[in-house]
Amino acid sequence: MSLPPFVSRQVQQARRYFWNLTPDPQADLALVCGGCERVAPDYLIQRGDFPYYCIEFVAEGQGEAVLEGVRRALYPGVAFAYGPGVPHAIRTAPETPLLKYYVDFTGKEAEGLLLAAGLLQGASILVTPADELIQLFENLQRDSASEHPAAGAICTTLLRLLLLKMQERAVPAQTSQPRSLALFLEAKTLLERNALQWFSAEPAALHCQISPEYLIRIFRTYAHTTPYRFLMRLKMSRAAELLLDSQLKVREIAEELGFSDPFHFSRAFKRFHGASPEHFLRRVQRGLPLQKAPTSPRS
Repeated sequence: MSLPPFVSRQVQQARRYFWNLTPDPQADLALVCGGCERVAPDYLIQRGDFPYYCIEFVAEGQGEAVLEGVRRALYPGVAFAYGPGVPHAIRTAPETPLLKYYVDFTGKEAEGLLLAAGLLQGASILVTPADELIQLFENLQRDSASEHPAAGAICTTLLRLLLLKMQERAVPAQTSQPRSLALFLEAKTLLERNALQWFSAEPAALHCQISPEYLIRIFRTYAHTTPYRFLMRLKMSRAAELLLDSQLKVREIAEELGFSDPFHFSRAFKRFHGASPEHFLRRVQRGLPLQKAPTSPRS
């Protein structure tokens, strides 16, 4: 099919889907189309109007958006929106072309969901961690290709989840990529690489040349958790994998993850999974549901 006139041709690569270009005007929420674009270095979009609501999410690169006359810096993690009657311009930095996801939709609930996410009136938001949003955009791309009778309901649910996740994870975007975000991403990568060896986030703070208190603050801002809990969740996720997919005993798993004794390991495991390793394994093997893990008081 030929591309609709509102779809940009100034791209180097694109994956697009067109769900329904004539949506029901009475629908509560209706997916229209979406995709992922790596734009050309000369990418420039200037529109005085748009037929649907649109959310764009930056995965890579740098650029600028002008929404209702307000300039907004674009960098990884930034989301912005526009819709009917909203003039907008989008430009990439030629040396770092944007890679961005987008989804177009309409419906009676659309404006309220955008308002709740802080994406109306020319605003932009920073959403972290970005990989959660990218996965939801990818799921929409995948499930929009399905011909199953339930595909429409699945796509609408994913769209609603995307908007709600933006609402949950949003912080106000700044005029340029904040140094705090760069430090958070650096520390997060360090914790992911060293999760099996470290029992504290202090080495990450030391490497980034910041205080442990500041590291806690930026993790609360961008990950809605603390670096300690992030580190321990990585460690306990690996523990669950080893418990289910290997023949290792609890004592051996504790040693591999660096715990001083199996009792300490079992306490930590129960704090995050809601059951001791032995109880966890028995319930999974029997196909029984697990209890919700309690919230740890540790920071």
